Amino acid sequence: MTERDSTFDSTAELLGTITTRLGERLSRVRPFDVRRRRPALVAVGHGSRDPRAAVTLSHLVERIRELRPGLDVRLAHIELNTPLLPDVLSDVTAGNAADTTDDVTAGVPGREPAGPGAVLVPLLFGPGHHVKHDLPAAAAALPEGQVRTAAPLGAHPLLVEALADRLAEAGWTSADSASRATGVVLAAAGSRDPEGLAAVRRIAAALSERLGGVPVLPAYASAATPTVPDAVRVLAARGRHRVAVASCFTAPGLFAGRAAAHAPWIAAPPLGDHPALARLILHRYDEALARAPRRELAVTR
Repeated sequence: MTERDSTFDSTAELLGTITTRLGERLSRVRPFDVRRRRPALVAVGHGSRDPRAAVTLSHLVERIRELRPGLDVRLAHIELNTPLLPDVLSDVTAGNAADTTDDVTAGVPGREPAGPGAVLVPLLFGPGHHVKHDLPAAAAALPEGQVRTAAPLGAHPLLVEALADRLAEAGWTSADSASRATGVVLAAAGSRDPEGLAAVRRIAAALSERLGGVPVLPAYASAATPTVPDAVRVLAARGRHRVAVASCFTAPGLFAGRAAAHAPWIAAPPLGDHPALARLILHRYDEALARAPRRELAVTR
């Protein structure tokens, strides 16, 4: 007969010791371990001197958080407002480093602690200078793979839903969609980039389809033609004297206000925190993650 192991006097003592040690281990595990976290979603607006703009985008970010509980969602601006994009990215990456513990990489030779990074979602409607230059420049300032950039909002059905709803809030009805006297001007900021202008034209075409074939002409507040008054005149020449202005802007500002002031009939408000816009931003975020290399996503699952 073998001698009894005296390390533990009873099964109960053994189980108690296991429980105590397990509790000590679990007490060092954070609820949002970096291995389970997803990259932060950074919604990037242009920025405006209008104080309502930052407030409006803050409400949009809150709606995104409500739709995706637990996701780190931040607001950043390219210029004019704080927080600026470089500052937000510095804060996100600093938080990643602080959240990385020795437990995450213990026993894994050669693995350096790494946070989940960020995905930049431009609150812009097409590819222009900001999307092609400013956002990549901000991402390039950080280690490779830490920051990815999503596609701009574009002519997505969710965007068209938000535009149509804002028009309805301003007074557009189903009877207006059936009328031969109505037309819509889709007012946007404008761009010198042909791809950016093409994106707005696609949005206008999609909105026209949504409204039952009512003509929708794109127009611009700067950098491109036609202007809103020009587009209104074109529609009037076609017999469309009841012209509404749809707002291809995410928030109030100089350009949005200028476009609305030229409306001969009704003017829709900016998209703001419309639920469909919030869902579209999350869709662009998810798309960006799906495009990322598998090895880049390894720490985000």
